[in-house]
Amino acid sequence: MIKQITDTIIMIRPVRFRYNEETASNNYYQKHLVGLSNDDIQHGALEEFNNFVKKLEKAGVNVIIFDDIKEANTPDSIFPNNWISFHNNGVVTLYPMYAENRRKERRRDIINSLSNDFSFRINEIKDFSCFEKDNKFLEGTGSMVLDRTHKICYAAISVRTDTGLVNKFCNNFDYTPICFEAKQNVNGHRMPIYHTNVMMCVADQFVIICLDSIDDKLHRDNVSKSIIDSGKEIIEITEDQKNKFAGNMLQVMGNKTYLVMSNSAYDTLLDKQIRKIENYCSIIYSSLDIIEACGGGSARCMMAEVFLTKK
Repeated sequence: MIKQITDTIIMIRPVRFRYNEETASNNYYQKHLVGLSNDDIQHGALEEFNNFVKKLEKAGVNVIIFDDIKEANTPDSIFPNNWISFHNNGVVTLYPMYAENRRKERRRDIINSLSNDFSFRINEIKDFSCFEKDNKFLEGTGSMVLDRTHKICYAAISVRTDTGLVNKFCNNFDYTPICFEAKQNVNGHRMPIYHTNVMMCVADQFVIICLDSIDDKLHRDNVSKSIIDSGKEIIEITEDQKNKFAGNMLQVMGNKTYLVMSNSAYDTLLDKQIRKIENYCSIIYSSLDIIEACGGGSARCMMAEVFLTKK
């Protein structure tokens, strides 16, 4: 059986993290931090990154860290799960990115290092980035939340998540696509949520999801049915909780099984929701306030799961 969770993740240490103007047009979670310079923001983000890594490593998670390249000027490099994914069949997938300055995050040196320095077996690289020329985008496991065991791909369609490319991915990896629309309130309007992984998280035995963000009843019922049919418990979060990144979580394996999230996500959960999660696994949470505010992403976005086998 294919594993849903892994004990190995890749993280990118930031060197020029800041508010990214190119992504802010449809990432409504990003905020300007008044009174902080870009140097202040980078310093704060680096401190949050390092503290987060320490907590993961203390819990027994294998964290492989690569430094960002300062000259590349990639403010969102801290979120590698959008440009790359790793699969148990030895396939590495590269993805087409919406923002031009995020396309420079794709690095073959990282792939080479995983093979040469860490002895992971890489059989093939599937590169979907050519679709950028057609203005079609699919931002990795931000766009697609994967039930790897049951081969189900959940995807909230947006400008960053193209339906055709979701289907193409699913055809390549033999997944069943579950596409739907998820929305959030922005200045009195219901606007598409930019990434699926801010409103849902698939774990081994449960799914955390903001069903209230799926306005269309047919879509909502279809998603719920798929989760229930896969044998997983639905743990619902509200739209307010989603806005504090309670959907942006990732289950990992360390000394035991953990669900990883930010402080803001943990603090917004009700006691009964925490108890439901802890029926299945322990929780790790870490302060990511600056990263969340400027980057519009949280804990899950910072971790790219490695499912490759060793040579």
